[in-house]
Amino acid sequence: MAQAGELRMGTAAGRWVLLTTVLGSGLVMIDGTVVNVALESIGTELDAGFTGLQWTVNAYTLTLASLILLGGSLGDRYGRRRVFLIGVVWFALASVACGLAPDIGTLIAARALQGVGGALLTPGSLALISASFHGPDRAAAVGAWSGLGGIAGAIGPFLGGWLVEWSWRVVFLINLPLAVLIVVVALRHVPESMDVESAPGLDVTGTVLAVLGLAGLTYGLTGLTESGPTPALIVALVVGVLALVVFVLVERRSPHPLVPPTLFRNPIFSAANIVTLLIYGALGTVFLVLVLQLQIVAGFSPLQAGTALLPVTAVMLLFSARAGALAGRIGPRLPLTIGPLVSAAGLLLMTRVGEGATWLTEVLPAVLVFGAGLALTVAPLTATVLDAAPDRFAGSASGVNNAVARAAGLLAVAVIPGLAGIRGEVYTDPVAFDAGFRTAMLIGAGLLVAAALVAFTLVRRPLDAGTPPPDRVRIEEYVHCGVTGPQVHPAQSRRN
Repeated sequence: MAQAGELRMGTAAGRWVLLTTVLGSGLVMIDGTVVNVALESIGTELDAGFTGLQWTVNAYTLTLASLILLGGSLGDRYGRRRVFLIGVVWFALASVACGLAPDIGTLIAARALQGVGGALLTPGSLALISASFHGPDRAAAVGAWSGLGGIAGAIGPFLGGWLVEWSWRVVFLINLPLAVLIVVVALRHVPESMDVESAPGLDVTGTVLAVLGLAGLTYGLTGLTESGPTPALIVALVVGVLALVVFVLVERRSPHPLVPPTLFRNPIFSAANIVTLLIYGALGTVFLVLVLQLQIVAGFSPLQAGTALLPVTAVMLLFSARAGALAGRIGPRLPLTIGPLVSAAGLLLMTRVGEGATWLTEVLPAVLVFGAGLALTVAPLTATVLDAAPDRFAGSASGVNNAVARAAGLLAVAVIPGLAGIRGEVYTDPVAFDAGFRTAMLIGAGLLVAAALVAFTLVRRPLDAGTPPPDRVRIEEYVHCGVTGPQVHPAQSRRN
């Protein structure tokens, strides 16, 4: 087995590492895609209300968003392959628990455990490539990884719909053989690596506060929109807010913070993360309720609903690199202003998707416009975040932006459906769900317009002409349930 840092592209050893990391990241990404498609079937079989479906999504996102930064730190400190493999095994066992869940409560608990596994293996996927490949081959390996991941993103919705046609349980159980393959290949062909210069200790206090803060807000906001204010929900909200405030204070004093405070001293970095929060809040809502609208109201099968979103993936695969190059020439302000506005127009078009809607006349125009806006937005947003951070903080900046995006989807799924009137058993009533869907699309469009205004007002500095163009972005995770944030940029590969 080759040593870390010595692998070259085009060699057998290099191909094995690429295979392992693509399968690992694909495991998490495809699972998120297919679960959204499976929600209607899950609710029917387990007799779950819409709140149960919200928590099926949010339990996973909560633990993933809260622990993903810690997962990266654990890999750097204790071995990236070791932590990656622990994450794969954990994710697979939790997937089996999901597939065998007898009721919605058990499924939600198993989904939370899945998120823990995802938080361990997701950072390790890219870190293994960065640590394993020889200098000049590193960027090429990252590019190949993101491109192959894009193919996985395109397959995900189709695979999800096909599996749900059998049973929603297969969506989870299929992860077990895939995980076995990943473990076998990684043990035989992936070199171990770690950061010998990493700061001693782990930010356990910050991690606990992040989990407590996001859990309190998610529980409180979900319940508030479902049943109105109660003492327990108010307490949860207060605890969540206080935990996040203390988290900020702890991070400012920690010798090894999860979130380096230096990053937010740059106003462009702060502005880009506000834009991320608004955009991915909208995306979290869209990818939750759209597939349900297609099945419950428009009468699409799970397979048809899953594949209806493939044009979004295709548009991003074709045009994200060009948008990144454009932002490199003219600066990110204009793309980050126009892109969200175009996506907002796509959401307005989605309000036409109702009873009797057809894919060609109602769904396709909406998702094409929506995808065009995302293609114009994602790469410039990635580049803006990383350009605003010093090279030595590239990995941290990427991780923070990823966590912000996931937290945005988490909170949006907790709040927006309830505000739109989608709660309880509403999702079983096509007329009521249709009305809630249209309201949710209008709220999502409003978030995207707000993101455009923030970008136009606060993102003023052009990209550094010396920064390589962001022509390789990890787009496979931008086209399912909510979401993740930008992660890949050539600067990140320099951290190792």
